[in-house]
Amino acid sequence: MIYWQIFLALFIPGIVGYGGGPASIPLVENEVVDRYGWLSIAEFSEVLAMGNALPGPIATKMAGYIGFQQGGILGAAIGIFATVAPSLILMIVLLSVIYRHKNSPKVKRMTNYIRPTIGVLLGVMTFSFFSTAYEGIGIVQTLILTVASFILLEKWKVHPAFVIVGALAYGAMFLA
Repeated sequence: MIYWQIFLALFIPGIVGYGGGPASIPLVENEVVDRYGWLSIAEFSEVLAMGNALPGPIATKMAGYIGFQQGGILGAAIGIFATVAPSLILMIVLLSVIYRHKNSPKVKRMTNYIRPTIGVLLGVMTFSFFSTAYEGIGIVQTLILTVASFILLEKWKVHPAFVIVGALAYGAMFLA
């Protein structure tokens, strides 16, 4: 019964909480504090603060903690699944609709309009990363990391995870 309650307490805010994790926080609080009484307001505030301090989506971190507190490891898994399930279901439904109409001229046009937008967003993000790196570590270090990463990724086909670990190690050794 507790697993079903964990699922409902975190699934319902995911459905009605339009706007992602921050928009669903008051809904989760209502379920966890008021409806089920699993946490006090002070405890919920501490969970929220902890979730904000850690990297990643806040709703899934809170769901994992609340689920674990109430139902152990299985409760944590159910809580995390309940939080991502509304988005997962919506994505499957929307992708199936788009896939069904993939040969439609309207869908092809929509895809053609989206691609340049994504390219521009990636370009803006890249420029932002370079300016932040330039301000933080200087042009020489930025160029060394950029050129080395490009060669490793494009010429030698090194997995991106290894390039990231290598850049972290370089930063720890030479930039700390």
